Amino acid sequence: MKHARSKVIVVKIGSSTLVGEDGALDRGYLEALAEQVVSLRKAGWKPIIVSSAAIACGVQVLGLDARPSDMPSLQAAASVGQGALASAYSEVFGAHDVVTSLVLLTRHDTASRHAYVHARETLRALLEYDVVPVVNENDTTSVEEIRFGDNDTLAALVACLIKADMCVIFSDIDGLYTANPREDAHARKLDRVDFITPEIMASAGGVGSSVGSGGMVTKIRAARVLMIAGIPLVVCNGHEPHALERLVQGESVGTCFEARRVPHEITNYKLWIALGDSAKGSIVVDDGARDALVGKGSSLLCVGVTNVTGTFDAGDIVNIEDARGHLFARGKVSASSDEILLARGYSQAQMAANRLLAPLAESPIVHRDELVVFE
Repeated sequence: MKHARSKVIVVKIGSSTLVGEDGALDRGYLEALAEQVVSLRKAGWKPIIVSSAAIACGVQVLGLDARPSDMPSLQAAASVGQGALASAYSEVFGAHDVVTSLVLLTRHDTASRHAYVHARETLRALLEYDVVPVVNENDTTSVEEIRFGDNDTLAALVACLIKADMCVIFSDIDGLYTANPREDAHARKLDRVDFITPEIMASAGGVGSSVGSGGMVTKIRAARVLMIAGIPLVVCNGHEPHALERLVQGESVGTCFEARRVPHEITNYKLWIALGDSAKGSIVVDDGARDALVGKGSSLLCVGVTNVTGTFDAGDIVNIEDARGHLFARGKVSASSDEILLARGYSQAQMAANRLLAPLAESPIVHRDELVVFE
């Protein structure tokens, strides 16, 4: 196989963009998308599509009045809809002699380091074969414990897996606003964001569409990881004319999330920690510990821990929050939640002098090599 070119773009298309007002797949939109993708390929880009709408397609094919609320019916709709969605992509792109493939993922496929690497190599092989992968969550078999929950997170994961040059999220919104534009007439769209603040997180609303599962908050969470990976993320209206072509030409469309600086130590392993597995709980730290983690690149010690939420074991991935509840880091813990609760606030010397806590004195709770800071 020929070596794949490095210019990769991941395009996530939400259900609200793919599905028309009648609840059916918008075939005309797909045809226009295919034309843009063909244009990008001619310009030297390797596109990967992360597509929603399997359940919405299944609802339409099955003739249901609304999206089901129980899991078996949702998964049945996904099973029917996934085939219809894949067929539509194949036919529309096939008209341009472009081969597409269907890649279905769950968190189980990325929760282990080995599976994470395997998924990456599969995507790389597809690009080398000049295929346009169409990625979706495997809603037919996934359960709550292993679901991504939204395709914004999945798009960020795919972009990190493949080390994409750009990630684009097509939605029914124009970008990030200072407030919800549907509720505040004075809301102002931001063209560029280079730092995710607690205020930006707070300004994000909930789910914005009846056919999708994401909202602005899921897009900001995706942006938070992509920014430390050095991958620009653009969130824009999926019906913006020729948006993809304009973006790769450098035009400003929607809101671009791009960090002011990219940490040089971010490795594939740390990106897996940031996105590849769902966090099992949270550790709350004081301001001193936060400053040490963010400003000094330190490891997390028990002395800086003030609280623990959730139940987790040694080796699990956990969120790390400050005293105000702002999530600013994520890492792999070396002790269980019960142990950390007992040892919180203790120095290494104090733990070493305690027979029960002595084993925890031998290493930090989260080592800096297994820690990702989002700031």
